[in-house]
Formats: sequence, structure tokens, C-alpha cells
Amino acid sequence: MSNASQARRRAIHLLDQVLGEGRLLSECYAAGALDKLPAEERARSQRLATDTLRNLERADRILQKHLKKSTPLTVHNALRIGTVELCQGGAAHGVVNDMVGIISGHRRHGKLKGLVNAVLRKVAEQGSAEWAKLRVPRLPKWLRSPLSQAWGAPAMLAIEAAHLAGAPLDLTAKPGADLSALDATRLPTGSYRIHGSVQVSGLPGFEAGDWWVQDAAAALPVQLLAAQPGELVLDLCAAPGGKTMQIAAAGATVTAVDQSAGRMARLSENLARTGLTATVVVGDALEQTGAYDAVLLDAPCSATGTIRRHPDLPHAKDGSSFGALIELQAQMLAHAWSLVKPGGRLIYCTCSLLPDEGECQVEDALEMFPDMSVGTRLQQLDGIAADWITEEGGLRLRPDYWPELGGMDGFYMAELRKAD
Repeated sequence: MSNASQARRRAIHLLDQVLGEGRLLSECYAAGALDKLPAEERARSQRLATDTLRNLERADRILQKHLKKSTPLTVHNALRIGTVELCQGGAAHGVVNDMVGIISGHRRHGKLKGLVNAVLRKVAEQGSAEWAKLRVPRLPKWLRSPLSQAWGAPAMLAIEAAHLAGAPLDLTAKPGADLSALDATRLPTGSYRIHGSVQVSGLPGFEAGDWWVQDAAAALPVQLLAAQPGELVLDLCAAPGGKTMQIAAAGATVTAVDQSAGRMARLSENLARTGLTATVVVGDALEQTGAYDAVLLDAPCSATGTIRRHPDLPHAKDGSSFGALIELQAQMLAHAWSLVKPGGRLIYCTCSLLPDEGECQVEDALEMFPDMSVGTRLQQLDGIAADWITEEGGLRLRPDYWPELGGMDGFYMAELRKAD
């Protein structure tokens, strides 16, 4: 089997895991799903899977015209990937032959190779014209409904368009580093953006530790924190470490805490590459003690703000775990508040588009803690539009913001000040 065929076969397997087992792509990669592929074909397999997940509704609309009855998931996923490739300009001969070969070799579904051949040949003939007429794919109803209720129908369409477009690569520069060798655009908030597909480790400044990968929205909570040299700062749920490195680069003494030993190993690698220092603790955020000038809580959340880079999420999840997450966020916020010194501050943030995980958490906390108030530093940040600031004084970011620049992740953050 050729490398291209291997990449397509593994992409089918990835879709089987996401759509059949409810597993995230990151979980599949961690389990070694692509380990045996050469680097180029590993990237190709990832691209095929993510492109198909972004265009799942489009692929299914085209396929329904050519399928008289339902097909086994593996076969249907082969047809989906083949349809997306063909409709995006893939060579019909290679795509069709590979998919037929993959299914013919399947021990359970080999007899359906003729169906795969017939359907994909029809798609090759007619699909491109049909594809161009299809609307932007919609999120599954379980997620689309609450987001439409929160932000309105026009915003929902713009968010879905941003999801389909995917995400460029954003970098945070180490203070004093020269990034002029990079073909990058400096964004209004200070991050640097690279469009197109690149090999991160091959970019100028990677080995020197001049920068790290971090979405522009994710870089803002630490700007809001405004860590000062000599301050004691606690970064809860810190891995993979972008915010930890920002705090350390500002000269503060930072302790980074996360439950995942694997992700914390990656954080330590990032610190070593950039020459920055932090105390790294593998542990439960709810078990931390002490008193800090500032605490950053990037709370566990639905991650619905990251769908433009993780299109598997709305298909692998169904929202059933969100209630437990929201309860955990409230517990973590309350515990984090107990670790803030009088006169200190807490930055609460989530990479979620759901108000229940952002605005509502802060509103509830303000009612619960008499010594808590919302800070005003948000108004001093560069690149922030006035209508991004919420009623309770937090910052709401959405994927449809900055459409002319390539969007941003969905995020919520608030600066909470403790009375002296």
C-alpha cells in the first residue's frame, strides 16, 4: 500500500474513532494512531481527517443523493473523505482507486468495494458543481442551539464561517526577541500571525526560544494579569505552558500546576527551549495552598472556543458533561480566590463560547464574595474593541472577530480584584 493510501486508511480510522467512539483526535494521536506513518503522510492523514470533519455536513448532503440505504460507518467515512478530496480538487483516479482498495481489503466490508467505486465516480463527475452551491456547514444542533441563543443568528453564521476557515498559526514573542525573520503579521494585541502551512520547529527563532505557539486570544489573560517582576504568581491548569512562559518572561516568580504529567512534561520542554524558569507542580488545582499576589485560573471547560482548530470536538462530544464542568469551574474559582492575597488579583478565563462557563461564573462569584470586584485594566489593553467588554466587566472573544485578519479563538476572561 502506498504512503498516500496509508494516510487515507488512517484518516478513515480517525473518523471511525471520533464519530463512532466519541474520541477526540488528540486522544487518538496520544494513543499512537499515526505513529507508524512517515511525517509527511502523518500530516496528510491529519489534514484529511480535519478537513472532512469541517465539511461533514457538505459531504453527507452530496452522498445522500447517491446512497439508497445506510452504509457501515467505516465505509461511510471512506466515502466522506473521498468526497471532500474530490470536491476540493483531488485527482479522481488516485482518490477512487485508493478508497476502493482500502475497502476491498477490509475483512468485514470488502464486498462493498463496488458501491464505493460507483458512488465516488459519480461524485467525481458531479460533486464539484454541487459542492460550490452548499452553505457553510452548521454545528450539530446540541451546540448550535445554545450558541445561537447566546449570540444571535447572524453571529452564529459568522462563527460557523470562521470554524470552516480553520486557524492560522499565532506566536507570542519573548520580550526583546527579534521576529523580523519570520513572514508574520503583528496583530493589534501584540501576537504574531503566520498564514499557511508551516513546520513549526523549522521556523526562525524556534531553537533559540524566541517565541512559542499561542493563539492571540489565549495570550490576552496574562496581559490582563500584568505580572510584575518579583510578584508571586500561581498558574492553575497551566499545561502546555503558554501563559506560564508569558508570566515568567515578565519577571514574576511563577508556580505552574496541572494534573497531567504528560502535558507538564511538555511545559517543562517549552520552558527549557525558551530559557525561562518556573516551578512545575503535577497536582490538583483544588489541593493547592499558599498566598499569591496573583492567580491565573484557565479553568477546564468545554473548549467550544477552539473548534476552528479542533473540528472533531462538536462531533465527538454531545454536551452531556458540561454540567459537571460548570460545577467544577465554580469550585475552582472559589478555591483560587482563597489563594489570592488581600489587594491581589485573580484572572479567571475559559476557552469557551458558552456564557455559563464565563460571564455567568463571574456574576455568581461577585455575588458570593463581598471582597471581590472587577478590575479596570481591561480598558488599557491594546487591540480590544469596546463591544467585546461584557456587562459585568469581562472580555468576551469570538471566532468571528477579526474576520479580515483570520479570526481568533473563542475566549472569556475577567480580572477579579480582592479588597485590601
